Amino acid sequence: MIGTWLRVMLFLISSAVAAVTAQAETIVLRGGTLYASADAQALPDAVIVMTDGLISAVGKSGDIQAPPDARVIDCSGKTIVAGFWNSHVHFTQKVWRNAGAAPAAALTQHMQEMLTRWGFTTVWDLGSDPSDTLPLCKRIAAGEVAGPNILLAGNIFPKGGHPVYIPREVQLPEVATPEEATKWARDWLAMGEDGIKLFTGAFMGDKPVVNMDPAIAKAAVDVAHAQGRPVFAHPQDKVGVETVIESGVDVLAHTTPGEPSYTADQLARFKAQGTALVPTLSLFTTVVLDPNVTNRLVASTVNQLKQFSENGGTVLFGTDVGFTTVYDTTQEFQLMHCVLSERQVLASLTTNPARFFKAAKKGRVEQGFDADLVVLDGDPLGDVGNLAKVSSTIRAGHVIYQKP
Repeated sequence: MIGTWLRVMLFLISSAVAAVTAQAETIVLRGGTLYASADAQALPDAVIVMTDGLISAVGKSGDIQAPPDARVIDCSGKTIVAGFWNSHVHFTQKVWRNAGAAPAAALTQHMQEMLTRWGFTTVWDLGSDPSDTLPLCKRIAAGEVAGPNILLAGNIFPKGGHPVYIPREVQLPEVATPEEATKWARDWLAMGEDGIKLFTGAFMGDKPVVNMDPAIAKAAVDVAHAQGRPVFAHPQDKVGVETVIESGVDVLAHTTPGEPSYTADQLARFKAQGTALVPTLSLFTTVVLDPNVTNRLVASTVNQLKQFSENGGTVLFGTDVGFTTVYDTTQEFQLMHCVLSERQVLASLTTNPARFFKAAKKGRVEQGFDADLVVLDGDPLGDVGNLAKVSSTIRAGHVIYQKP
């Protein structure tokens, strides 16, 4: 299977048509209230000028002159913020198969339903078939498909840890030794993946969880860190969380619903190591039918988010969309808001991921930054649910979604 994916990568590299970012038109957002960052004060009646994919000017109306050939979007009564990150998605649905040749309109339409209409300009795909996703990234970069910037993480599973929710016919990279983990991590990164995701715990249904040995996890982490790449992990229980800590994983891709809370020792080590958390709280409203069980799962995960945030940890927004088909982000915002302020939720979408993943020109609306912005119908600091009420999504100076 790895041989096939490597051939796909070689094909992409040798393609006669190089993937380039399509030239952006000049766009001006005028009249909205701007929050330049999650901790900034509101700037009413703002003007933002975007040229060639970058923010070229920011200021109050009357202070900024719009170029005569600009496309002006009236944002009166609306709120403007930096483009959103979703740090846990999957491009595994049927629509993404053969994405290199599938009709662009169909891909753009589903991208809108799943991501762009919710404001996402950058996403982390934490597991998909690269023979589909790498060509999809190329088509987005070339302007053929309207979508977000996609970062990819190659998956590694423990031996015998094929989760019950992944079809048995899907071949997975299972490893039994540190050497195998090292090889898979190197192969994934050589193929063009941007990071690694480890299943430090695999859910096996009514059978015991299969956990990854810390030495195996650390072998993959060492490869990724040597190349400056992040490592995510999916823990299923306390043992999986301990492996995350012992191996030096960067990001918990989920909270752990089977555990009521993190221990004081875990929290201390998270803080010392700079571990980040993607809570995916709304996911746990979909996994069981019994409402009493669902309430317990949600209470546990919300409590873990509370502990993690109060401990000073970096919180990153993510929904596991693509695995789940609940595209609407409203519930995730509401659950996060049980323990986080509106500004903290906004930070999880913008400044937090930009800082954590060292994207120096993202996460803020400032001159010289990437022209990734979201126009909202309402003020998210007045009602966190307004983060889901997107009027326009702009990535690299292109409008990739506009509300009808």
